[in-house]
Amino acid sequence: MREIVIPTECPSCNTSLKLVKDILYCYNDHCPAKWDKKVEGFAKHLKIKDQLYCRSNTCSGKTHKMIEHFAKTLKIKGLGPSTIQKLELQDFHDIYSLEEPVISSLLNSEALGSKLWKQIALSTDAGLEELLPAFGIPLVGRSVASKICSQVEHISQITWETCRLAGLGPKATQNLINWINDEFYPYEYDKLPFSFKTKQKSVKEESKGVVCITGKLKSYPSKSAAQAVLEKAGYTVKSSVTNAVTILINESGIDSAKTNNARAKGVRIITNIKEII
Repeated sequence: MREIVIPTECPSCNTSLKLVKDILYCYNDHCPAKWDKKVEGFAKHLKIKDQLYCRSNTCSGKTHKMIEHFAKTLKIKGLGPSTIQKLELQDFHDIYSLEEPVISSLLNSEALGSKLWKQIALSTDAGLEELLPAFGIPLVGRSVASKICSQVEHISQITWETCRLAGLGPKATQNLINWINDEFYPYEYDKLPFSFKTKQKSVKEESKGVVCITGKLKSYPSKSAAQAVLEKAGYTVKSSVTNAVTILINESGIDSAKTNNARAKGVRIITNIKEII
């Protein structure tokens, strides 16, 4: 049977815990976890159904959550909430400015310090498609990052036009452009030890071609069934006619917005999927 180790410090603020009637208590009035519970209880008591937000840009709780999300997304093992507090990290720059001896000293362990330092060093190899979701930009997750990285090779190439070509929605595009203009350059994230280049191959490089389907199909019962066959044959299927699209499938023969767009771009239009598989 595994031995149960009773914690001696609060995992949120590292204050010594006190055992009172078989219950461990943290008596630090400034403990972030205690304040979270107080706000949660306050909202529940007043029956506030909407979420409460802190708008302070200097809030340590928000900063720690941002760093925690960043580390989790980039798979930096060992950089959890407790370690973030012990290392006194305040922004992303702090993560990469710490030397191995300093980390070991703050964690009071050479072994843990060495492991974490190596994990941090490994994370600098992350490509743009991994980095964008790590910064916590609203509506910019892995899917959106993958789409935009199919159109650009470096973060400097992200514009309204490249977002449109990638098929991003207006809100995601607005959030991404705003973040680049209001945070990425002003906060000097470009000086972090990343190349900010894409690592994934463009859709043109990794497939036979890029296909888009419009209208009702005759050869397959659904678009999802046709997509599965096309992808198995080595094609990439897009939901809209971007600049990457090389073939438009229109088995219905009806002119749609996609058909007109494809015709204007000089995209090949076919009326039977079996012409290419």
